Amino acid sequence: MPEEMSDDIPTIMSHVSVGTNQFEKALEFYDKVLATLGARRIHEELQVKAVAYGKQFPEFWLQAPFDGRPATVGNGSHFAFLASSRQVVDEFYAAALAAGGSGDGEPGPREHYGPAYYGGFARDLDGNKIEAMYWDQALA
Repeated sequence: MPEEMSDDIPTIMSHVSVGTNQFEKALEFYDKVLATLGARRIHEELQVKAVAYGKQFPEFWLQAPFDGRPATVGNGSHFAFLASSRQVVDEFYAAALAAGGSGDGEPGPREHYGPAYYGGFARDLDGNKIEAMYWDQALA
């Protein structure tokens, strides 16, 4: 392993990006929804319509596509956010619906992912599938 890499990094992910065709409305949506997870705007590049959310560093980017073409939804892709409890999953889902999103799987156990998995799925204003999930280590 290279010297600058460390085994104590808690995740393999740096960040993900999702495109939007309605930047200002999408910012309002994600400001409300991601706040349920304790996330906030970390970095803004408003001249190119890009904003990054996270707790400590940019993890989730919302942006207009750089190529200038319309944003499209990926069939079969979704973005899952870690929640600290089942209640936070429920709050995330409720906030998404209240902010204009649509439901795509009410919060609840997902036994096919294992007994410890609890998740809720929604669609954002552009139709991107997002999820909050809680892993109950006591049930793993």
